[in-house]
Amino acid sequence: MGRRWVFLIGLVGAVWLLGSGHGGQQPPVTAAQRCFCQVSGYLDDCTCDVETIDRFNNYRLFPRLQKLLESDYFRYYKVNLKRPCPFWNDISQCGRRDCAVRPCQSYSEVANNLIEECEQAERLGAVDESLSEETQKAVLQWTKHDDSSDNFCEADDIQSPDAEYVDLLLNPERYTGYKGPDAWKIWNVIYEENCFKPQTIKRPLSPLASGQENTFYSWLEGLCVEKRAFYRLISGLHASINVHLSARYLLQETWLEKKWGHNITEFQQRFDGILTEGEGPRRLKNLYFLYLIELRALSKVVPFFERPDFQLFTGNKVHDAEKKMLLLEILHEIKSFPLHFDENSFFAGDKKEANKLKEDFRLHFRNISRIMDCVGCFKCRLWGKLQIQGLGTALKILFSEKLIANMPESGPSYEFHLTRQEIVSLFNAFGRISTSVKELENFRNLLQNIH
Repeated sequence: MGRRWVFLIGLVGAVWLLGSGHGGQQPPVTAAQRCFCQVSGYLDDCTCDVETIDRFNNYRLFPRLQKLLESDYFRYYKVNLKRPCPFWNDISQCGRRDCAVRPCQSYSEVANNLIEECEQAERLGAVDESLSEETQKAVLQWTKHDDSSDNFCEADDIQSPDAEYVDLLLNPERYTGYKGPDAWKIWNVIYEENCFKPQTIKRPLSPLASGQENTFYSWLEGLCVEKRAFYRLISGLHASINVHLSARYLLQETWLEKKWGHNITEFQQRFDGILTEGEGPRRLKNLYFLYLIELRALSKVVPFFERPDFQLFTGNKVHDAEKKMLLLEILHEIKSFPLHFDENSFFAGDKKEANKLKEDFRLHFRNISRIMDCVGCFKCRLWGKLQIQGLGTALKILFSEKLIANMPESGPSYEFHLTRQEIVSLFNAFGRISTSVKELENFRNLLQNIH
């Protein structure tokens, strides 16, 4: 068995319904318990417990990480949002930046309600591409600087004339109105066609679709730890995104302002143990699993950022030096985490089989990144592409431990290198997971007051 037990987070227990309370013999189960009672203490067979992660993230890491992500180097992400979907053509227009609602016109009351919903989704899903004149000049300098370094892994998509820098602070991840069959189609394709599973599975795999989860996890037990981990990473990412949507929900809109905040009902629909037939707590466990994976990757890549030749280039030497110092402080804080995930059981078997699994991982992630071009909501597409690239970069780091150890202390690093895009996506993706863990504390406190 070796150390493979560390991959069993979220794979054991929690199938029974919570808090039945028959005959009045059991105390009433609180709303918080229904979401979190199985997401406390030790994470099944893992030596790391939820409380340790919460304290470390929420009080030691989260505040400094948010400060770093607000800096110029990390707030601007270059992305091509105009790539066509390579898999199907019937993408819903509702929720897209240039959504044309006129074809939906009808005089029926139902159709008029749909038009209003589409128009709202269009507004909420729009991407703010405005950059100041000063910033536009600065990004030209960044491109010249990046082109002069050893960015041999530069993604072809970034060279497209349609690729543009987007200010992530102006485009926060939150509720956009993008939902229904079109949104589910994206996740269904990801789970059905890109997660490893036995060939005998014939039913749709929709982990966040109510009513389909009673035996969903049983097939995972027959997979190797790497393939189980792959599914749990995607499930954790899915859960994290849903935490963000619930935490930054459009609660009220007037002609003067929009009011965003925590939507407890939305959170419960996605994570309540009873409403999701026991699956909600599993999803939250997978979120913590994803957190540990990305945290471990950041702890492993410290030598790359410690090299004197590395800089967070924005053209302002004083500012860049300060942000690099903050970056290293955060990385050393991460490295000090006492209960790091043990990734040594990743691809630890036969070398030929291990190499094939690694290649399968890369192909699956590449395919999922292409599926992001089929997302009808541009803001959702932006954050989906960024977080998939960030997770892929984290796995690249974990697979490159020897290459990182052999890097020269100065000069170009040709064996292992991270591009600006990979760095920005890596830290922003982890920032999203870190924010999710922080928001879970907020929801836990809010739910304590619900009886």
